[in-house]
Amino acid sequence: MKKLLCITALFLTVTTLSAQTEEELKKEQAAKKDSIAAIQNRINAIQAKLDTISGWKIGAFGTVGGSLSGFNNWFAQGIPNNSAGNIGVTFNGYANLLQKKYFWRNNLNVNLAWVKLDDKDDPTDNDGFREATDVFNFSSLFGYKLTKTLAVSTLAEYRTTVLSNFNDPGYLDIGAGITWTPINNLIIVVHPVNYNFVFSEGAAEYESSLGAKLVADYTRKIGAINFKTNLSAFLSYEDTDYSNWTWTNSFSYTLWKAIGVGFDFGLRSNKQEAFNYALAQVPEIVPTPTLENTDNELQSFWNLGVSYTF
Repeated sequence: MKKLLCITALFLTVTTLSAQTEEELKKEQAAKKDSIAAIQNRINAIQAKLDTISGWKIGAFGTVGGSLSGFNNWFAQGIPNNSAGNIGVTFNGYANLLQKKYFWRNNLNVNLAWVKLDDKDDPTDNDGFREATDVFNFSSLFGYKLTKTLAVSTLAEYRTTVLSNFNDPGYLDIGAGITWTPINNLIIVVHPVNYNFVFSEGAAEYESSLGAKLVADYTRKIGAINFKTNLSAFLSYEDTDYSNWTWTNSFSYTLWKAIGVGFDFGLRSNKQEAFNYALAQVPEIVPTPTLENTDNELQSFWNLGVSYTF
């Protein structure tokens, strides 16, 4: 009986000590988390001050995603013998000159992807990688400050593809107006005078026109997180069918040193592109498409993979 009581007392003592130790560890963990949060807030405050200092600010981050697979005699699927793969690369870079009276902001966004599906039982199929996503966008914005947040500005923006049909089509916007920077890292451009040059070759039917240019860009780095969102829109004064807009987003989270996980996605509306794609499908499409009767479907892309911060 005495032995049983001793064992019970010992068990209760160990349990109590374990509970106390666990509770103490949780309190210590909470205190550490509060300390980390406080340190991160101080770092963010310092970074905000650094962002306002004159001089060049240069940075870049990107995402690489991909997969490869192979099947032999996998009869449950339609193509039992095949090799497949996809590779995607995204790059976001900027070089900004910030001065007391003026600024010069330059941005480059490139998103490329390739896919392949090689049917080993079909010697006539395409067994190589083919272009899937092909986006190239460069912009240069110069502004002379009227106030702390407003500036008269001029913008040049060029968009095209690089893997195939380079500059076919290619879009060059040149215009002038006002740039508003209400907070750090947020740029809003309103240019009521802008000409949208469209370059194309062959049978493609594109029209250049005069209109307004709207751009909103937010780029931010918070600790291990890099984030960028950009909306670029052209509103034609001549015909709404000549208008277009593109919205791109890039996100990366650093897990170890400069390596992490990244996610990119984008949306685009461009009726002239939809019309010229429909023209290329003739005579499959009946009746022959026109710009007016073309269905302007929403375009989109996304990429998930390993990211690297420069």
